[in-house]
Amino acid sequence: MDYQLKFAPVFDNFGHLLSGLLVTLELSFGAMLLGTLVAIVCAAGKTGGPRPVRWIIDVYIEVIRNTPFLIQIFFIFFGLPALGIRFSPNTAALVALTVNVGAYATEIIRAGIESIQKGQVEAGTALGLKPVQIFRYIIVKPALRTVYPALTSQFIYLMLTSSVVSVISATDLAAAGNDIQSQTFASFEVYLVITAMYLVLSIAFSGLFSLVERMAFNYPLSR
Repeated sequence: MDYQLKFAPVFDNFGHLLSGLLVTLELSFGAMLLGTLVAIVCAAGKTGGPRPVRWIIDVYIEVIRNTPFLIQIFFIFFGLPALGIRFSPNTAALVALTVNVGAYATEIIRAGIESIQKGQVEAGTALGLKPVQIFRYIIVKPALRTVYPALTSQFIYLMLTSSVVSVISATDLAAAGNDIQSQTFASFEVYLVITAMYLVLSIAFSGLFSLVERMAFNYPLSR
């Protein structure tokens, strides 16, 4: 094989890759935050809401978990305009990622909520705590502590899945790489660099989530 690596065109356009990286981070963190809020609300509704609410949440979860993410983002970006609902590519990407991770995280958080012993809730009631206080202090934090590893794994998967949003012209890292590749034809080098960048992102996210876990749940730093 007589192939000579040519990274110069890639690094000449590295600023474009960094811009795409920034969008990937914005989409990932935005979807993580909004998806977690959606998941907490849905998990609360599924474990303690009336039957119609539980049914609606179940339908939402089943639809999202049993359809491809690519189809979901196409539906939001190309399908919803037929109903007069239009999003920019980046906004559509954020909505799709939020809806997707919200469904998966709902089941994770629900499992955590159901792991809380009823005696703890009854103790909170006996102390005169309001339902909102019981949910916040007695249920949510211990539940999140239980499911935190599974939840963060889902978030890392979300970040990697975000590369799909380039298909609707969202300006993420994958889209930036596609642009550079189409201009320089250095396919091997471009996608090698992008692979390395996603790998670094995954490791960085893992480290960040580990630090947050220790701070939020009072684990010793030497653990």
